[in-house]
Amino acid sequence: MRLDQYLDSVRQIEREIERAEQAVADNKTPDMDRPVGVPAAFADHAKLMFDLQVLAFQANITRVVTFQLTREESNRTYPEIGVADPHHPTSHHGNDPEKLAKLAKINTFHMSLFADFLQKMKDTPDGDGSLLDHSVYVYGSGMGNSSLHDHEKLPMLVAGGAATGLKGNRHIRYEKGMNLANLHLTLLDRVGIHLDSFGDSTGEIQELFV
Repeated sequence: MRLDQYLDSVRQIEREIERAEQAVADNKTPDMDRPVGVPAAFADHAKLMFDLQVLAFQANITRVVTFQLTREESNRTYPEIGVADPHHPTSHHGNDPEKLAKLAKINTFHMSLFADFLQKMKDTPDGDGSLLDHSVYVYGSGMGNSSLHDHEKLPMLVAGGAATGLKGNRHIRYEKGMNLANLHLTLLDRVGIHLDSFGDSTGEIQELFV
C-alpha cells in the first residue's frame, strides 16, 4: 500500500510536468525566464517543487533540501492575490502603507504555500510517525527590512515534529538580538555535526529543543 501511494504520487507529478510542458508549447508569447516544464502559475510551480521534496524524503533519496522559493530581484506580479505590481520594486516600500500592504499579501501567499507543504509532510507516514515528525525545516529571509537591504531582525521560522524534540507553537523574540549562526550551530548539533562554532556564532540556542 505504501509503495502504491508513492508510485501514485510520482505519476501525479509526472502528469503535472506534462501539463506544464504542453502549456508552454501552446504559449506563443516568448518566455526566456521560464524553462520548458515549469508551470506558468507561480503556485503550481511552487507546489510541484514542494511535492518533489516530499517524494525525495519519502524515498530517503535525501534528508537535506535547500529550496529558494523565488529568485532574487524577482519582478513577478501576483494578480491571483490582487497584486499587479512587480515584487522587487514593491519590496522597496519606503514605508509607503500601500506598498507595505501589497508586500504583506505576497508574504502571506508564500507562507500559505509553505504551510500546505508542511501539512503534506505531516500527512505522509514515515516510520512510527510522519515525515514532519522526523524533520526540521527552516524558512526564512535574508532581509529584515527589504527597503533598506537591512539584514537585522531577520524573521526565521523553524518547523518540525515531536520526534525531533523541537518545542513548537511559540514565537520567540530576542530584545537584544541573536546571531543567525547560533541557529545554524544548534541545528548542526541536532543532526550529529558537533562544532565549537559556526560563522559568527556565540553559542547554541538552548531553548529551541527539549
